[in-house]
Amino acid sequence: MLRNYFKIAYRTILQQKSYSFINVTGLALGLAACILIFLVVRNELSYDAFNRKADRTYRVTVHGLDYNPSVSFAVAPAFRTDFPEAEQVSQFLYQREAQIQVGNEKFLEESFAFADGSFPQVFDFEWLSGNPKTALREPNNIVLTQTMARKYFGDVDPMGKTVRLDNEKDLRVSGVIRDLPSNTHLNFNFLVSWETVRKDMNLKNFWSIQGGYLYVVLPEKLQPKRVEARFPAFIRKNWGQEIAKDAALLLQPLREIHFDKRYLTQITMPRSKETIYGLAGVALVIILTACINFVNLATAQAVRRSKEVGIRKALGAFRGQLVGQVLGETTLLVGMATVLALLAVLAFLPFTKPLLDIRLDASQLAEPAVIAIISGIVLITILLAGLYPAFIQSGFQPIKALKARATDTSVSGMTVRKGLVILQFAITQVMIIGTLVVASQMDYFVNQDMGFEKEAIVSFWSGNKADVMRQKLKGNPGVEQFSFASAGPAFNFNFTPFSSPELGMAEDDVTELKLVDENYIPMYQLEMTAGEPITKKVEGDTTNNVVVNQTLIRRLGIQKDADAVGKRVRVAGAQAIIQGVVRDFQSESKHKKIRACVLTYNSRAFWQTSVKLKPQNLRETLTKIEQDWTELNPESIFRYEFVDEHIAKLYMQEEKMYNAFRLFSGIAIIIGAMGLFGLVSLMAVQRTKEVGVRKVLGASVASIVLLFSREFIWLMLIAFVLAAPLAWYGMDLWLREYAYHIQIGPAIFLAAILVTFVIAAVTVSYQSIKAALVDPVKSLRSE
Repeated sequence: MLRNYFKIAYRTILQQKSYSFINVTGLALGLAACILIFLVVRNELSYDAFNRKADRTYRVTVHGLDYNPSVSFAVAPAFRTDFPEAEQVSQFLYQREAQIQVGNEKFLEESFAFADGSFPQVFDFEWLSGNPKTALREPNNIVLTQTMARKYFGDVDPMGKTVRLDNEKDLRVSGVIRDLPSNTHLNFNFLVSWETVRKDMNLKNFWSIQGGYLYVVLPEKLQPKRVEARFPAFIRKNWGQEIAKDAALLLQPLREIHFDKRYLTQITMPRSKETIYGLAGVALVIILTACINFVNLATAQAVRRSKEVGIRKALGAFRGQLVGQVLGETTLLVGMATVLALLAVLAFLPFTKPLLDIRLDASQLAEPAVIAIISGIVLITILLAGLYPAFIQSGFQPIKALKARATDTSVSGMTVRKGLVILQFAITQVMIIGTLVVASQMDYFVNQDMGFEKEAIVSFWSGNKADVMRQKLKGNPGVEQFSFASAGPAFNFNFTPFSSPELGMAEDDVTELKLVDENYIPMYQLEMTAGEPITKKVEGDTTNNVVVNQTLIRRLGIQKDADAVGKRVRVAGAQAIIQGVVRDFQSESKHKKIRACVLTYNSRAFWQTSVKLKPQNLRETLTKIEQDWTELNPESIFRYEFVDEHIAKLYMQEEKMYNAFRLFSGIAIIIGAMGLFGLVSLMAVQRTKEVGVRKVLGASVASIVLLFSREFIWLMLIAFVLAAPLAWYGMDLWLREYAYHIQIGPAIFLAAILVTFVIAAVTVSYQSIKAALVDPVKSLRSE
């Protein structure tokens, strides 16, 4: 029986090539998108789960004036002493880049880290060479990832080989690990033993610019709340009551690090769990749209196959047999679509990293859990897409079916189809609105005024001879301006307490501290709203004058900028006088509100050079700067970054989300258009004679197009009424994750309905014009 069903289904597919192509293509697109989204969501929700002790592993963080994922290096040894019950305590220091020399070749590498000997007992990365228990115990040891080992040593065994770090230390390769999986919050290609740098670290102060990540593994029966309850006494004992009053240590579960948006300054930017769940919802919407598409086309075909159904019923076929036949056809079509979907997913996997910043590979498709989920998706698709057409087709009355008068124009049948069209339109409009909101927010991120000049400014490490470099920059005709500082406006890493007992603010608040030269404010075009800008200090000048932003003086209770000039504040434990106020500028991403900021002159901290380039001969100017810098720093590699590119990186996660929205919205729209095509096909079949009569009576092609379009305009408007508030609510929730964001205005909704109208108009017009151009004689003979 089953063999017969599939044989008939195969013949039917060959007879209805165009419908079968549309059905298979729509389902393949829907299944491919659904499978791909499932892999992405699964990857995101499984972050750090590969560690066997993940449920007992925590990161120690500090909450003082802000949430900070790193703690002072002084905490780890004290923790080991005061919490001996902890199974493992490990320190980890991330360094964004370092210079590696192998033989005579030098490389500027990213994702560099230091870790102590306990690290391999906390994280279960796969070791290919070396002993994980000893590889990081000794000083001057380095562990490489498999990719880096191959890059430097090819097929030669790297164990025991020497590499040189930052022209200072010779390191011995003590291990090789497999490249890190994509679902870990850590990111490194090199792991140097902690003992290599321990003597250079501050192991006494609780508040220190030197700090790293601290991970602990607790015993199975020890609750983290019990440990946190002991932290205040722990801080008092080791660093005193004053520190304990201002700081609190917290235990952050390892599995929550990837989603905890309180901590934005960490190795990898956290993602929004709501966004991940929203992506899962998009998968459900896409597969539902694909099924609706299939149902519409299958229903259209059912009416055209009414004689076949009548003959089968007249020959004694039961309804269950007819249902089985339709499900057989559906299964064959879905099977073909599944094969195409898997091929499409395999073809797309290499692009997931550049487009979505998620590394997926084909081996994940062979995992039992993935196979089970994909099988479930396919089964649900067969049932959703096949049952309604099966019951419609098997329900035709034999006499009407034999006379080719089966139309399924019952109230319930028409209501279902109209409901499906409304649902398709609503889904399309929600996806379009969502995409437009994300696009508008991305445009706001990139193009909104940040309060400082960012175009054609390049930043780089000042090097060892900054004074000589200053003279070379002065003589470079392609340089418009330059400045030396601890960091540019968009580079944010140095925070310190501030207060003002004079103004009644005895409790410390937190401010960003930037150590700058006299060119900093004019070059970055920071707007002075009161007082004087930073000036160069002459030798022997002991005054401590500062320029502050508007947020800081508002924290002091000063409403007029001019009133702040001359006031005394305490910054980093030292008295200072406010000599000027600058308009607020954005030094972080728009996830967070603008912080208080202090700018002061300090030539000992001019670590970063920023150069404003003239637009003419920009590339030649940059080449000349590189030559001059390399001449002064021959042992190092010149590395630079444009400020506008750095700002764009702050929104990389949003950019990837925008890519995902565009991709999956496009798929949903294409599938929705196919579904609309199917329903218009059904109308054209059912109203063939009516069209013929209208043509005979003188109806124009335009009037027939309007006849078909009129109903869909109403359905589209009903869908918009349903979709608009739903889309607004969902996207408003997303926008609330940012301290600064766009307002969802009427233009976005008008654009969405306009795009939907164009898609519907093109689809409906094609089918209705095709029906209108049929010879009326043939139309009148259709029944």
